[in-house]
Amino acid sequence: MKALLLMAVLGLVAALSLAQEEQDFSGTWYVKAMVTGKDVPEEKRPRKVSPVIVTTLEGGDMEVTITFMKQDQCHQRKMLMQKTDEPGKFHAHEGQKTVYVQELPGTDHYVFYCEAQRHGKLFHMAKLMGKDPATNPEALEEFKKFVQRKGFLEEDIFMPTQTESCVPEQD
Repeated sequence: MKALLLMAVLGLVAALSLAQEEQDFSGTWYVKAMVTGKDVPEEKRPRKVSPVIVTTLEGGDMEVTITFMKQDQCHQRKMLMQKTDEPGKFHAHEGQKTVYVQELPGTDHYVFYCEAQRHGKLFHMAKLMGKDPATNPEALEEFKKFVQRKGFLEEDIFMPTQTESCVPEQD
């Protein structure tokens, strides 16, 4: 579950960073649909996701904040995404995770594709992200085409339920 949450954050930041010189992507973003490789059992896939808060930092890096419930407690994670010299490619976790980004034509949505090595195996996933929580059928169709090109099966795409952000208890 932790790896999926981290990948969600990584993908969002990468998607938002792609055109950052033209726009400020700070704000709230929503996961619309996602797909993971067969290496992630169905019971480990997130059924509920909260909005992601993005803050653009000086120099083009981004800080992403996510909240999630685990064992009836609210948790918050912040992650720094570092842009690379290659457009549409980003690193996190000291280069252990790589995210490739593609803006969907004719929509205000982004698709991202994440890769990481975990326990000596390739972990990969793709997500559809947008600033409006409503479903966009055109963006979803484009997302399906993208993930099929990456070798995922269309029937493995799922749409997690959107939840409100929780507030972690302060120590």
